[in-house]
Amino acid sequence: MGDLGQIFKAYDVRGIVPDTLDEGVARAVGAAFARVNAAPSIVVAHDMRPSSPALAAAFAEGATGQGTDVVMAGLGSTDMLYFASGRLEMPGAMFTASHNPAQYNGIKMCRAGAAPISSETGLAEIRRLAEEGLADTGAPGTVTERDLLADYAAYLRSLVDLSGMRPLKVVVDAGNGMGGHTVPAVLRDQLLDALPLEIVPLYFELDGTFPNHPANPLDPDNLVDLQAAVRRTGADAGLAFDGDADRCFVIDERGEPVPPSAITAMVAVRELAKEPGAPIIHNLITSAAVPDIVREHGGEPVRTRVGHSFIKETMARTGAVFGGEHSAHYYFRDFWRADTGMLAAMHVLAALGGGDEALSDLTAQYTRYAASGEINSQVEDQEGRTAAVERAFAGRDGASVDRLDGLTVSFVDGSWFNLRASNTEPLLRLNVEAPDTAGMERLRDEVLAIVRA
Repeated sequence: MGDLGQIFKAYDVRGIVPDTLDEGVARAVGAAFARVNAAPSIVVAHDMRPSSPALAAAFAEGATGQGTDVVMAGLGSTDMLYFASGRLEMPGAMFTASHNPAQYNGIKMCRAGAAPISSETGLAEIRRLAEEGLADTGAPGTVTERDLLADYAAYLRSLVDLSGMRPLKVVVDAGNGMGGHTVPAVLRDQLLDALPLEIVPLYFELDGTFPNHPANPLDPDNLVDLQAAVRRTGADAGLAFDGDADRCFVIDERGEPVPPSAITAMVAVRELAKEPGAPIIHNLITSAAVPDIVREHGGEPVRTRVGHSFIKETMARTGAVFGGEHSAHYYFRDFWRADTGMLAAMHVLAALGGGDEALSDLTAQYTRYAASGEINSQVEDQEGRTAAVERAFAGRDGASVDRLDGLTVSFVDGSWFNLRASNTEPLLRLNVEAPDTAGMERLRDEVLAIVRA
């Protein structure tokens, strides 16, 4: 098969179709995935990209060649695949390139129970076996098609009760991604009891060429249509899903984005009401408001590195009920510790519909600091620039330094910054937070002057 290093990343497989990822590669990876997991059955789903069905079928062919049975779940979101892996107790594979442009595709893989697979926990071995190639062994496995969308929707509805809330108008931008498939099933399926929700759909047509805008809500440019629709329709809230619908971004009634850290704090408070004193996970670049609020509500904040593998492993070790990231990934113990933007969205709707406050007022209590957002700088000598920043700040009065993930420098006034190197590009990523905007901007500009010197 040759060297697959270009497409095997730290947590998944991602490449350009057909240049670096084609059906032959998918078949080889499917065989290796089956061999490494040594499970009698696996489950496979795919997104709406034109290349996804054929790649998923080739992956299944490789797995059945190893004697493994395959449940083909068809169209689904990544969190639906995690649901399938958890409910069926099978390793799973999801064909998606998430928010990447149309020419990309990829594979997100997990062990049974939606347990993460990373380079350190099986992905490197899958790559090695796929590169070597595996011969078929014994009798081939079977392929069974199974539609799991209704079961997924019913399970989510069992976790958050939306039936008693006040009527809400919500604009949902699916970005032509899988949210257009899952949102109707979860929030407005006519076969279920009617919910007091008026859903205003934007770009629900499944189209992996993304004709309206990229399905990447992390880029503010891709929220413009949703913001305008919220203001135009007088909606109570807006929701934006990425291409594989595992992340959800929230817009308030003014058309303003709600920081993912505020959503993390809000959902944490709701989960702590059900299980007082429980651990709550937050990565090291979520707002300092998150651990503050968790403590105020009797919970135990647990700080982790950035990345779903670290969060899921820490949740398993600590028994945490919930975890949130700055990138709008939200993890729930009751969802096999996997991330699901849909469940987070349901918590937001339940909180909003359970009172008479506007969303901006509701979330204001969870937003206490001024944040820069993530700022990328192209830097060839990432280590050298990071060391220069550390030298500039480490000896200052009231400054403390840690290296949990990149360089974090915290100050006694509540200000902090984190500088992390990208795993895949010559970039340094900076996040800064301070008690007020002026302080944040001063600290931001001082760090950037060193990084970009």
